[in-house]
Amino acid sequence: MSTMNISLPDTLKSFVDEQVSQRGYGSSSEYVRELIRRDQDRLQLRNLLLAGASSAPTEPVTETYFEGLRDRVRGAAKVAGKTRRQS
Repeated sequence: MSTMNISLPDTLKSFVDEQVSQRGYGSSSEYVRELIRRDQDRLQLRNLLLAGASSAPTEPVTETYFEGLRDRVRGAAKVAGKTRRQS
């Protein structure tokens, strides 16, 4: 694991210390890592949404589509159950 040192104004340092204490983090490093992970997740979601928004339009999703999806999932679950019993 790499180390990174950051400088914060006293007000931000106090805020971080307060968050660590109130939210049960073991250290300020844990808190900062969690913030970075959340930002990564947010950026990934944003990129997925942008990709979806710029993709070609598809057919409207109907109840028939969902029923077919349910049937496929049920079929896959049955196959997986048989495979486990045979092992």
